[in-house]
Amino acid sequence: MELNFKTFGEGDPVIILHGLFGMLDNWQTFAKALSKKYMVYLVDQRDHGRSPHTDEFNYTLLAEDLKNFMDQNWLYEARLIGHSMGGKTLLEFAKHYDDEIEQMLIVDMGIKSYPGGHETIIESMLTAPIHIAENRRDIDTHLSKYIKDQGVRQFLMKNLQRDVGNGGFKWKMNLELLSKEYPNILSAIEYDDEISVDTLFVYGSQSSYIEKRDINEIKNTFTNSKFESIDAGHWIHAEKPKELLKVTLDFFENK
Repeated sequence: MELNFKTFGEGDPVIILHGLFGMLDNWQTFAKALSKKYMVYLVDQRDHGRSPHTDEFNYTLLAEDLKNFMDQNWLYEARLIGHSMGGKTLLEFAKHYDDEIEQMLIVDMGIKSYPGGHETIIESMLTAPIHIAENRRDIDTHLSKYIKDQGVRQFLMKNLQRDVGNGGFKWKMNLELLSKEYPNILSAIEYDDEISVDTLFVYGSQSSYIEKRDINEIKNTFTNSKFESIDAGHWIHAEKPKELLKVTLDFFENK
């Protein structure tokens, strides 16, 4: 597995993993700001962005992909940032490779299982007439029947690319596989031992991904964890990038 990635800046390495239906480009503005002090690696996880499509998808594999990526790039210790599904990848990674993590920042994601919520989004994309659409507006019109939030539609449509060989468009992500494996994406990360990695959980005060009742459970496993709230929803890096950058730098620079 050779994951697609971009790098910015120089210095100690920081690796950033995006969330479900995302891609490295979603974090590019943040990465450029962070690269003034660090060398930032933005990575497309498998079946997303420009990374290879596969026939399996679970957090064990995603964690192994990250381990292989670090080995391929001679990174034997790094600071890690993961949002949503990317955060879950890191939470799995910490079970097996905690000695390769200098610090870890989890953005709006806990260790618990989640009840879902993307079913309508998945249906809207699976039924979109992407192969016969003449332009992006046609696809947006279809998505708007399911998704009223224009910002969410714009986020999803960043995954569209022209299907040069067949006409119309195609999704960059492996949508069929992600739909099939959606229950795995929602699953909890199970731990047999405590994790002592220096970890910061940043959560949106307007999001329900980390609730106050989750914090004690997380602390029982991540014994060296801290928590920071930002006045935002789930997509903190898009809604409050300056605030997230400040929290990140404070965390990294005050070990």
